[in-house]
Amino acid sequence: QVQLVESGGGLVQAGGSLRLSCAASGRTFSWFAMAWFRQAPGKEREFVAAISWNGGSTTYADSLKARFTISRDNAKNTVYLQMISLKPEDTAVYYCARGTTNNVRSDNAGYNYWGQGTQVTVSS
Repeated sequence: QVQLVESGGGLVQAGGSLRLSCAASGRTFSWFAMAWFRQAPGKEREFVAAISWNGGSTTYADSLKARFTISRDNAKNTVYLQMISLKPEDTAVYYCARGTTNNVRSDNAGYNYWGQGTQVTVSS
């Protein structure tokens, strides 16, 4: 069973930065794509960013690509999301997810393991 544990969320002022981490259990981390999604109150979960198995390919939600960066360290079984110039509308629970294949996808169906999420709150 794969477990994903997010960390690094918190309260930050608008314009600030945060780096989220997602630690994965198991020895197959490097075989699969990883992604970040987020869900704001009253809204559906939305795609944020994804990274291929070796980090060679990434994809982002168009509205976020200028401020968010996804990366991974397969030696540490960890995927990261660096967020800069945060805005109040970035407030959400952020989830990491493990892909069903080694290729990046932006749809929920492409991911079959999910973490519990970490809260990010951006104050104005």
